[in-house]
Amino acid sequence: MRLSREAVLRAAVALADEQGVARLSMRTLAEELGVVPMALYKHVSSKEDLLDGMVDVIVAEIDPPLGERAWRTTVRSRILSARTVLQRHRWARQVLETRTTRTPAVLAYTDSFIGMFLDRGFSVDLTHHVMHALGSRMWGFTQELFDAPEPGSVQSGPAQPGSAQLEEMARRFPNILRIATASAHGEGVVGRGCDDQFEFEFALDLLLDGVEGLHARGWTSARP
Repeated sequence: MRLSREAVLRAAVALADEQGVARLSMRTLAEELGVVPMALYKHVSSKEDLLDGMVDVIVAEIDPPLGERAWRTTVRSRILSARTVLQRHRWARQVLETRTTRTPAVLAYTDSFIGMFLDRGFSVDLTHHVMHALGSRMWGFTQELFDAPEPGSVQSGPAQPGSAQLEEMARRFPNILRIATASAHGEGVVGRGCDDQFEFEFALDLLLDGVEGLHARGWTSARP
């Protein structure tokens, strides 16, 4: 197989998809490609460079902006595309959260994301604050109330609370119990019984509705 940087990065992405990023190393990647580890260093300078390049691969999978569509439709579609990509590559969130290098691909995505607001008449001031509010949501994820357990991890305690535990919760934490038992969704990272996708889109729409109101009112951060 003729190696190139693109071939190495795509193989690394596929390996992380299959085995998880924790098991990815230059040695395991070399074995997968049928080469000696030193052969990889002609194309990636280090494990960090490899991870940065893998991020570039997944960023390229996110859909581009929707042309002349309304800003809300365009932003929402792009964010949900990013979320689809992260759901396809489950390791990507962990890697994105640890990156300190902003590669040209990452900078280009961020720049075009900002452009979706500026090109539709948003002020620089409002766009600045909107980007802060969106945070990691622009990459398709948020830090939820509870992190999802690592695959294969052992969780202590029963899978479902028993009647005695429910009675104790009802006594000590009645509001938590009311919320927990009101949900009819599947299991997710927001909390047992919640639907991650539904909660993500609910919060996204809530945020975009607020942004739309600020934009319509000509909001500015300047103090009166």
